[in-house]
Amino acid sequence: MSERHPARDILRGRRRVRSTDDTFGARVDLLRRRWRLLIRLSVGTGLSYFIASSVLDHEQAFFAPIAAVITLIASGASRRLRTLLELVLGVAIGVLVGELIILAIGRGPWQVALVVVLAVSVGTLVGLTGLALNQAATSSVLLAAVVPVSGGDVAMMRFVDALVGGACGMAMVLLLPRNVVRDIDREVQRILTGLAAVLRKEAHALRDRDSQLADDSMADAQRMSPMLTTLTTTATNVSEVARISPIRWRQRAHVELYTATVIDLDNAVRDARTMARKISALLRHGEDVPDGLDVAIDALASAVEIFADDLSERDDFDEARQELVDAARMASVALPEAATMNSAAIAAQIRSLAADLMYASGYTRDEIDERLDF
Repeated sequence: MSERHPARDILRGRRRVRSTDDTFGARVDLLRRRWRLLIRLSVGTGLSYFIASSVLDHEQAFFAPIAAVITLIASGASRRLRTLLELVLGVAIGVLVGELIILAIGRGPWQVALVVVLAVSVGTLVGLTGLALNQAATSSVLLAAVVPVSGGDVAMMRFVDALVGGACGMAMVLLLPRNVVRDIDREVQRILTGLAAVLRKEAHALRDRDSQLADDSMADAQRMSPMLTTLTTTATNVSEVARISPIRWRQRAHVELYTATVIDLDNAVRDARTMARKISALLRHGEDVPDGLDVAIDALASAVEIFADDLSERDDFDEARQELVDAARMASVALPEAATMNSAAIAAQIRSLAADLMYASGYTRDEIDERLDF
């Protein structure tokens, strides 16, 4: 187990705080953090234009850098390889369909209308959706406003330009990818921080006999659902990048450590939500609060915070596991012989949540049963 340093923990906490100030300084900082995107855009657009205009000797090869830009900008929102492939295909289909039709019927208002309808129709038939379908329509419209190229197979030439630009954009994504560990760590830390805060509030509700506070903690847990959905998407994205990008191969093991926790974190948040509901019911019914049950929940919150650090630092989870076992034991000891259904359910949820995080740390079912058998 590595030694913890308070100063390092403080710096890490600051690093995870996202600035929301809409100031010039904040924008400069945002620009600085986008250095990777700027390099991708400069190299991707320049390379694609060079290939299309100089290597392939295409006239007006503007669709190559345009396709590169579209692919690279889209990669910031979705890093799925399949999504980017569909996007490139959408641009290329829009170009091909649009150019073929415009060459036959000319340029004008009604021609633009027809080209858009046909480009979207063809895109739909080949399975394009969302942004890819939008780019098919946009590319076809753009053709109606450009100066036509004389001679040659213009439709195929621009179709190839779009493919070249998309391929260069995708190459930049693979050769200069985002930091996948940082991306998924940001999502996981948000969830674990939120989960710890929910547990702290539940412990506070028991100490103060405040059913409204318990209801608030349940609402907080429910509001984490979109975060869990985002985490699932991010886990899929970063796993793919770590698998196919040579630059990120060394991070595959750490990424797998994160992605293995996704289902268990979802279950832990559900446990916290159920526990809040039981706490609210116990307090609303005026039942006795077992001594030490709030302390057990606080210990559980501390275990979540330790687990978050261990996951980020690829530590051995020993301290987090022990804290989880202690929390479950305290909950069991706190129950009186004549426990109510609600108090027994709260203790059971503490044990269940502890088990979920122990699963996330790599323990097997048998190992968990052995540690929590008391």
